[in-house]
Amino acid sequence: MDRSIELSLEQQFNIRSFESQVARMSLDQAQEFLVQLYRQMVVRETMYKEFIKHEWGLGDGLPGR
Repeated sequence: MDRSIELSLEQQFNIRSFESQVARMSLDQAQEFLVQLYRQMVVRETMYKEFIKHEWGLGDGLPGR
């Protein structure tokens, strides 16, 4: 984890809570959860990229779009 970014107390608490939830999962549950979490991260990244392109007026009329 990047320690150069300070997290709020609420964020730190949420991480600890998440750790507790993961600790109670079976291996299969944890693996499936990781796949779903990664899928959500990829979708979120794609949405951010599309939002930025839209806001900055990029990508309009470019080849491949």
